[in-house]
Amino acid sequence: MRAVVVRFPGGPEQLEVAEVPDPRPGPGEVLLAVAAAGLNRADLLQRQGHYPPPPGASDLLGLEVSGTVAALGEGVGGWEVGDAACALLAGGGYAERVAVPAGQLMPVPAGVDLVDAAALPEVAATVWSTVFLGAALRPGEVLLVHGGGSGIGTMAVQLARHVGATVAVTARRRATLERCAELGASVLVDHRSEDFVAAVRAATGGRGADVVLDVVGGPYLGRNVEVLAPGGRLVVIGLQGGTRAELDLGAVLAKRLSVLGSTLRARSLADKAAICASVVEHVWPLVAEGRVRPVVHARVPLAEAARAHRLLADGGHVGKVLLVTG
Repeated sequence: MRAVVVRFPGGPEQLEVAEVPDPRPGPGEVLLAVAAAGLNRADLLQRQGHYPPPPGASDLLGLEVSGTVAALGEGVGGWEVGDAACALLAGGGYAERVAVPAGQLMPVPAGVDLVDAAALPEVAATVWSTVFLGAALRPGEVLLVHGGGSGIGTMAVQLARHVGATVAVTARRRATLERCAELGASVLVDHRSEDFVAAVRAATGGRGADVVLDVVGGPYLGRNVEVLAPGGRLVVIGLQGGTRAELDLGAVLAKRLSVLGSTLRARSLADKAAICASVVEHVWPLVAEGRVRPVVHARVPLAEAARAHRLLADGGHVGKVLLVTG
């Protein structure tokens, strides 16, 4: 099969399409003929040699795909060859076929194009497991999303608005903020020229945000603590700005704050299966009803993976960049 391989750790120019052995589904796995793969910033880190796959996972890039079931491994039930599906992966998505643990395979929601379904697994699983299962965002609360135009951001905005929360977003382009407003964000902060702490406090009568979803990490830690309301929850899911910062524990205690960290890739198969099942139960009906939708910025041919990585790294996208196999 064709797959995107990394010749040497480095820039996007190190990506090339090559012929590699076809995967075979083991016990409890499903072989998926890939229609599209969603890009994630973790892919950029792995390409650079900074984020190796967990033990036993494919060394190919790609943490989410959509496609059709091509074969079933021993002991797999509930799926048939030809079924449309999307999947959360530990690796291997930048290819024409991938073997997926059955618990991480999800049906394509009704009304969603098969290719566009690749934009859903990672963002839906991440947002649902952190903002809702972990931080327990409730109706009437305020969610602050850093990087509102990302795939994660666009999903978080839509789901939070559905439950009746007020959503604030940060972004660096006015056009991105306008797209976030169309999805349901009501507090729009250009972080190049505005202070998000002051902006969110002004919009909430001085109270601040109940939940902060952060992909920046170290540089934002202090100000995230500052912007949180009493009883607030900080959820860190990315470290784009760095891994280290000083934490004012006095503020954490005084405001009764919680700091949560989360990744998906290294979690156990049982954990990921439980998250996927919860997403199918709670999020997929909203997608099928059109209340939440995949936001796709670009569909790029598999052979142009380097261009897709440059699009993602530039940060000017809104929603997901997809690699299409056909």
